[in-house]
Amino acid sequence: MKFNLARLRPLLTGSLVVAVLAVTGLAVRPLETPAWQWVRAQQPALKLESLQGALGQGLTVGLLGGFRAITADFFWIQTNSVWEDRDLPATQTFIKLVTAIDPRPLYFWLNGSRMIAYDMPNWRIVDAGGYNVVPPATQRRIDEEQATVALRYLQEAFNYHPDAALLHVEVANVYLNRLKDKARAAEAYRRAALRPDGPFYAGRIYGELLRKLGRKAEALAWLKETYANLPKTVDRARGVSAFTVESAMAPLVLERIHELEEELNLADDQRVKP
Repeated sequence: MKFNLARLRPLLTGSLVVAVLAVTGLAVRPLETPAWQWVRAQQPALKLESLQGALGQGLTVGLLGGFRAITADFFWIQTNSVWEDRDLPATQTFIKLVTAIDPRPLYFWLNGSRMIAYDMPNWRIVDAGGYNVVPPATQRRIDEEQATVALRYLQEAFNYHPDAALLHVEVANVYLNRLKDKARAAEAYRRAALRPDGPFYAGRIYGELLRKLGRKAEALAWLKETYANLPKTVDRARGVSAFTVESAMAPLVLERIHELEEELNLADDQRVKP
């Protein structure tokens, strides 16, 4: 009787998957129990303690070897579970655990910072009696505290993703939406816009913030330079798609330029022509 390897391939593949999951379970189990014990012992403070403190002495992420990614994914599932329960200390702990285990996915850093900066202030205010009970000054203090933690977390992310434009955007959003600091938000948007992978909207927002800050001449100079470099027509030979042209929103940038020219009372020969 001939040996048919093709028929055995599904069985071999299934066996391999089971083996990988089993080994992964064994790798994760020593981490899960001490992590939960540590979470239960903590108060809902704002500090994100180190992975060493969460897991115990002598245990390093290096022990996970090639299982870092799947272990981080496992803990991210746990993060979402405790986040849905609005468990602040546990959510903070697992956010830190995930990026300590595998800091490579930008997704973890961005979404973790959003949980800290936007969700946790709401949880704290609701737990303290709600927005109608907690004084505005206290609400402001809570927003500032959580924003500070989120910004510190994002700064740590730059150690692993120094060129990521979206991290600068996230920093800018925290300054703008949580701290109401237009000047620092503008600077962060500027940094995002200057990155090779910077989204077009970062440059537009930077120009608008300069305008709101009263720095209209700077805003006009920035938007004029931006407009000159924006893709305005589809050019498939150069990799400029219709989506790219639409995202660039050159007509909107030109409109803002004209508004600034009016506000600055520029002569006709100093104005940008489409």
